[in-house]
Amino acid sequence: MKLRLFSALLLLPLAAAADTLYKCTDESGMVLYTNQKGASKNCTVLSREQPISTFAPPKARPNDFPRVNADQQKARDNDRRAILQQELAKEQKQLDDAKSALSEQEGRFEPTERNAGGGINGAKVQERIQPYRDSVQLHERNIEALNKEIGNLR
Repeated sequence: MKLRLFSALLLLPLAAAADTLYKCTDESGMVLYTNQKGASKNCTVLSREQPISTFAPPKARPNDFPRVNADQQKARDNDRRAILQQELAKEQKQLDDAKSALSEQEGRFEPTERNAGGGINGAKVQERIQPYRDSVQLHERNIEALNKEIGNLR
């Protein structure tokens, strides 16, 4: 019985390459997975391979694809550069504001951040200041990305 099950498992990878996969049960109740229905009468179809599509993908760019002339493209590039420069200036101001808020928060201590002995609990201070640091890092990453995008313009 174990030998039949083992041989059925060995046939399973071959069945995957066939068109149809059957699940057959013999008289003793043993289940066999195969791609050949054979003489067994208790077989059910598990899967059928569908034919491969012969649809050809469209061309990369159709011949009637709209094009812009060099002057239009230059105007678009200039508009894009101006928008990116505005975004960069805005982001720089937000970075300056975030740095200012961070330095203000680093310079003061809340009453809840003091230990019983009057000292400062550094973990509580770091927990309070972390969102301000995250904001500074976010604006620095945004500025870096904008500078990279401006550098990629023609």
